Amino acid sequence: MGMLDNKVCVVSGGAGSVGLASASRFLQEGAKVMLLDLKAAELEEAKAKLRSDHVVTRVCDATDSGATRAAYEAAVAQWGSLDVVFSNAGNPGHIGTLDDYSEEAFERTLLIHGVGAFLACKHAPSFMKEGGSIIITSSVAGVRGGAGINIGYVAAKHAQIGVMKAAARAVAARGIRVNAICPGAIDNAFQTGIENRMTALSGIDVTEQLNQTIPLKRHAHADEVAGLVLFLASSMSSYVTGAVHMVDGGMMS
Repeated sequence: MGMLDNKVCVVSGGAGSVGLASASRFLQEGAKVMLLDLKAAELEEAKAKLRSDHVVTRVCDATDSGATRAAYEAAVAQWGSLDVVFSNAGNPGHIGTLDDYSEEAFERTLLIHGVGAFLACKHAPSFMKEGGSIIITSSVAGVRGGAGINIGYVAAKHAQIGVMKAAARAVAARGIRVNAICPGAIDNAFQTGIENRMTALSGIDVTEQLNQTIPLKRHAHADEVAGLVLFLASSMSSYVTGAVHMVDGGMMS
């Protein structure tokens, strides 16, 4: 038997590396998976990589309340239940100093991460039974001040942890768990883009600097993050809620 046999899982940001790796882990453990993201073509490409008959895709903006709820309704209509929501949609924010950081960039980043996590926590429990799990992707930036050149991203990642803690309290009596993961540097296009912009702004090779700062001396692979997501999705974490889980190679130790 798999850890998620016949469980129904919805993954936002499903076309990205962590979303895709987590969906793959879910499928390997017997789950049915709905991938959500903004672009249909990227979703179809992700689905093709998974090579499973137990995957469906749906275009969904994580900041749209109606679309988010409709996605959960569609998952229930397709498979009869909703057991796991992985709120993983995000954007890299704007790399810039405090003085030149625009209000628009700040608001947009906070909307995608903070409101996206809030809407997942607001709507998903309506469709879940006892044992349901909501997992939110925050970041090491959600527990520190960062490098001081992406204030919108740092604020948004802190906001997600606040949403998680409040929501975990709100739904605990119903047997639903809510947790956050905080990855450090991941070897993927999302992180590479951030590091390249930080390198250009600072004049320092940020990728090399991070690898020297991280005790394990390297970036994570997406599948390593997905292992933690699987644990939180499964009954192995049945007494774990309201918690921040670091997956950062010891970066914050």
